[in-house]
Amino acid sequence: MAKGHRSQIKRERNAKKDTRPSAKLSYARVSVQKACFVLDAIRGKDVQTALGIVSYNPRYASSLIKKLLESAIANAENNNGMNVENLYVEECYANQAPTMKRIHPRAQGRAYRIEKRNSHITVVLNER
Repeated sequence: MAKGHRSQIKRERNAKKDTRPSAKLSYARVSVQKACFVLDAIRGKDVQTALGIVSYNPRYASSLIKKLLESAIANAENNNGMNVENLYVEECYANQAPTMKRIHPRAQGRAYRIEKRNSHITVVLNER
């Protein structure tokens, strides 16, 4: 159990702000498993290599991740003043978002449920 008053604990937790440049895409219409195929390919690579990988990857998620990566690079350049040549993908992950439930009619009056899965995709960069 942490020591101190609740407001003091919150103040200390919020003081440790993450200054790494990042970009987040919420409610992307792609499942976590499909997004992770592309994210695993670019994790740890420098941004030029990562952009090349997602540009020529045929998966649908790669087009979303390419825009997200370009946004994170722009954030690093404009907000943090970092050099683009020194950047690399430090973290990239996809978390599950709320699933859309749809109904598909089947024989004899039955209804099958179709789950259209969404994800929250995050890309965090850092400087070497």
